[in-house]
Amino acid sequence: MTEPTPTVPPRTGRLRTELPCTDPPAPAVLRRAAEDAARAVAPSLLSAFRSDVVVHTKRDAHDVVTEHDRAAERALTGLLTTAVPGSTVLGEEGTVGPAPEGARVRWIVDPIDGTANFARGLAYWCVSIAAEVDGTVVAGVVLDPVADHAFGADDTGAFLDGRPMRSVSGPAQDATVLTSFPVQQDLELLGETAAFGLLRDLTLDFRHHHSTGSGALNLVHVAAGWSDVTLGFATHPWDVAAGALVLERAGGRFRGFRHGVPTDRAVDAEDYVAVGAGDPHERLVTRVAALSATVTRAG
Repeated sequence: MTEPTPTVPPRTGRLRTELPCTDPPAPAVLRRAAEDAARAVAPSLLSAFRSDVVVHTKRDAHDVVTEHDRAAERALTGLLTTAVPGSTVLGEEGTVGPAPEGARVRWIVDPIDGTANFARGLAYWCVSIAAEVDGTVVAGVVLDPVADHAFGADDTGAFLDGRPMRSVSGPAQDATVLTSFPVQQDLELLGETAAFGLLRDLTLDFRHHHSTGSGALNLVHVAAGWSDVTLGFATHPWDVAAGALVLERAGGRFRGFRHGVPTDRAVDAEDYVAVGAGDPHERLVTRVAALSATVTRAG
């Protein structure tokens, strides 16, 4: 069955941001452009959700993609590069927008974060878009189309549906952890003994531990104060770019590692622990950093 390509006219006929990129738009303008683009593809994704979705695999049988991911990414690329001429796109499904010489704005896009949930009809997936200027993420939006929640951040703060929000983080015995750990790749990278040892400790040390399937939503749920901690291994820029900024602007902290070494930027992290404002959960951070140091990755 051939799956439809989304039709994605913006709500007002065009995005609100159509400025040359020689002087990048302000972060708040980039945030609004990202939200407009995410909302423009949302109706087509909602129409496909809980329909007969054809699933393909990527890295392994647990890493899936659908034509809706690819079509949404193509649409987002067109919308974002039209909104900010001269910008480029880094997308999970391989889309790279036009990259003129000297481009200063890059969009980091995950068209459906939580594809496995999307394909199975589970309402925990989102559209994630971050705006990077001269190598620094300055704006981000994570849109949950099913719940109709827009989490966003720029240099003025973090917002949930346009209202300021603040994260929280309680002690482990009262805290909830959201994560997709462990997946098959985690077992391969860390070894089954180490991976299941960490899973056991998460289950015993924290009040609740939930495996959810969307890293971006996990990050913004911590940012909103709906959870306390999230973590991940073998991550990519599109998994964390927008969500990490939202969390940090909400007062939380993203602790990224690469081969056990802390990273300055979330987009450079391969492994991470992210917490809300409050308890820093240093014991868990130390544990994840130590596991990160054991991983040898190709490249």
